[in-house]
Amino acid sequence: MSGSPAPALLGTALLATPDDYADYWASALDDARRHPLDLRRAPVDTGLTEVDVFDVSFAGADGRRVSGWLRLPRHRAGALPAVVHFNGYGAGRLDPLDDLTWPVAGFAQLVMNTHAQGGASTGHLLDGIDDPHRSYYRGVFVDAARAVDALRALDEVDGDRIAAIGNSQGGGIALGVGALQPGLVAVLAQAPFLTAAPLGLRLAANGPWLELRAYLEEHPDRVDAVARTLAYVDGVTSARHATAPGWISDGLADDICPPETARAAAEAYTGAVTLREWPGAGHEAGATADRRGALAVLRERFAAGSAA
Repeated sequence: MSGSPAPALLGTALLATPDDYADYWASALDDARRHPLDLRRAPVDTGLTEVDVFDVSFAGADGRRVSGWLRLPRHRAGALPAVVHFNGYGAGRLDPLDDLTWPVAGFAQLVMNTHAQGGASTGHLLDGIDDPHRSYYRGVFVDAARAVDALRALDEVDGDRIAAIGNSQGGGIALGVGALQPGLVAVLAQAPFLTAAPLGLRLAANGPWLELRAYLEEHPDRVDAVARTLAYVDGVTSARHATAPGWISDGLADDICPPETARAAAEAYTGAVTLREWPGAGHEAGATADRRGALAVLRERFAAGSAA
């Protein structure tokens, strides 16, 4: 990271967990689950011979349709362990052929299309940022929890062996799902965004935190409201409510999600947690080596067969 740190617009302390955190999320999830899951899927012709890909959708926050790619190893016997997978800021669900590691490894994989992201759209960090009940990420976290429900509804999936995994924004979402969905066997967050907001806002030199920094510099009267909104979705808050073993990684030269933010989440994590830091690495963290480590973690946790 270059230059001097930006002003501490949210202060220097980590955000406290809101007193109504449990009720806030219980209400959000209850509202979503009043709508039938209505899981739909259609095969996608990808030309692959060893992986089946399906275009899936289900009802998420407020009953809205949430899409994703479901990937299954073609040659399968019995119910499979599964990963629910979340991508980075603006990426959506990417292409049906992207990121085939997990089904090739023998796992079911559901890649969630983060609401309104992908294509020409980027991220939506500022949407509803000064109201916790209109916050963009309130809906996204509910969609992500419902993605776990969708996996558990599939005959091909062993509902007792599901892990959440994500990079950057997806890492922050994975941490959130780990707090909201009991019974996961692991949560893997690579260079998680939405984490330790006061640190990220102050230290980041690139990426989405700069959107929020500019907003707060223009609207200093909204700092307290923004802090309250972020406190419900901050990866540190999620880590304080973790129920599954966690694996968190960062690059020590990351100027988008500075390593201090991932470190704060690991320090707050209430369950067993491993922090892997990669010297010299940027936002890619350990890249292929990190993925190799994630695969080893998933094989170990899935072999254990139940949540910790």
